[in-house]
Amino acid sequence: MKSLSTVIAACRHFSSKTSSRYPKWTRNNKKKSKVDDPKSSERTRIKGTDEQSRVLDAISSGKSVFITGSAGTGKTLFLQHIIKRLKKLHHPSRVFVTASTGLAACAIKGRTLHSFAGIGLGEDDRQTLLLKVISNRRAYRRWTKVGALVIDESSMIDGEILDTLEFIARTVRGGEERDSENKVWGGIQLVVSGDFFQLPPIVKRENRKEFAFEADCWGSSFDMQVELTRVFRQSEANLVKLLQNVRRGEVDREDLDLLKKCCTEAEPDSSAVQLYPRNQDVNRVNKKKMEDLKKPTYIYHAHDSGEDPWLGQLNQGIAPDELPLCEGARVMLCKNLSRTLVNGATGTVTKFRYDNVAVSDLWKTEERPRVPMVRFDSGLEVLIGPEAWEIVEGGKVVAMRKQLPLILAWALSIHKCQGMTLDSLHTNLSRAFGFGMVYVALSRVRTLAGLHLSGFKPSKIKAHPKVLEFYQRFSQKQDTGGEDGGVCEDRSGSSDVASVSNNTTGKDNYINSSLIFHCKPNSSLVSWCNSRTKSREQG
Repeated sequence: MKSLSTVIAACRHFSSKTSSRYPKWTRNNKKKSKVDDPKSSERTRIKGTDEQSRVLDAISSGKSVFITGSAGTGKTLFLQHIIKRLKKLHHPSRVFVTASTGLAACAIKGRTLHSFAGIGLGEDDRQTLLLKVISNRRAYRRWTKVGALVIDESSMIDGEILDTLEFIARTVRGGEERDSENKVWGGIQLVVSGDFFQLPPIVKRENRKEFAFEADCWGSSFDMQVELTRVFRQSEANLVKLLQNVRRGEVDREDLDLLKKCCTEAEPDSSAVQLYPRNQDVNRVNKKKMEDLKKPTYIYHAHDSGEDPWLGQLNQGIAPDELPLCEGARVMLCKNLSRTLVNGATGTVTKFRYDNVAVSDLWKTEERPRVPMVRFDSGLEVLIGPEAWEIVEGGKVVAMRKQLPLILAWALSIHKCQGMTLDSLHTNLSRAFGFGMVYVALSRVRTLAGLHLSGFKPSKIKAHPKVLEFYQRFSQKQDTGGEDGGVCEDRSGSSDVASVSNNTTGKDNYINSSLIFHCKPNSSLVSWCNSRTKSREQG
């Protein structure tokens, strides 16, 4: 009865004529210098490969695709091209961009997958999560409206969540569109990207499907699965070979000798970003370095606009809530500003200038805001004004954070550096934990000359056995190979869909969700639920 009352309450909620409107966003229309124009970064292109062309052709024909590849193969940039293609194929309001973490989501102007789905932490059983979705008007609308769903950083999504979301999509959309309940993901076009050799999901419960590829719906979810292998970040053959072996946890003596040459006990150079597995080490190093400078410090507070729950996601992004800066502070760009000033570029604050071009909500208390001048290691000296990070839903901006596109760069966590490219890094991996952490750290650097190690232990290099098995099967199924990678184009495992269907049993759970969603959530469904209640009581 409790489930029935929940459904009725949800239906009444849906039948309400009230609506909410997001605030209209205004942008700073003042002219910026060419180097500060973030739109100029959109002109940055990677050389297209045959595999990328095949993927784009498949997406244009409405196919669902899984894209994987090692670090530095351009997955994120390629995903941005895919999103543009999807918005042409579907209406922009029907393309939803998500990622497994808030950090990754902010990087692609999306939102977390859990937030999009409306399942909260996703720790309940699928029936409870289904009721949670239909009782949330916005979440329900998203599931019925979405034509294409993009999911980035899939390595941090477990199989249980993926099966649950497929079940929710198929069930909810089955009540809106004929035969959608018989289609995997309810007919949604799916584009998933990620490298399972990188940071894995955090699984809190035993006997849970640890990786997304363990989901029952995995094989039937994609028309094409492709692995990109052309590396753009590194060009040195021995470094590329080393990283590929570290990725698989299979380093040889030549690789170990190469790593030993990168080891040093000397104090890290200030130009090298220090990577740590744990946040407490990062905070400790940055705080001490700031104190040692003994210079006046200015604190820049981020300004957020929008409504919950999106504001919570902004705090998970890389743009800090508070940014302390002083002369001599080592900083890193956390957003692309131009072709040369990209996410991960490091430099030093040289001075502060009063400049009206940076007037924004960040510094309402100052008539003439102080703006940092940064001399980047490339030699370019630039005045850094505030930038905006947006969360876009259905083609509309629903939340925004304004902050300087900088973070302190003496030290950085390995989790936060995922996706970045660094010219020089120093890392002590003696406290590394979990699979893939060493690989993520080492694969950030462009050249061997920029790699500096201390406290290195070969035993820390390891890959998860399940991931190794997955990629071995993946490689065997590829129809074609070559330097660009391989593609597997057969959608298999259609029988798996049945294994994630509703198996509700027992007298207390007599309402079948497939019956619920064949009616739209309105007053008619409330009447139907009431009739079912009377029938139950009379029986």
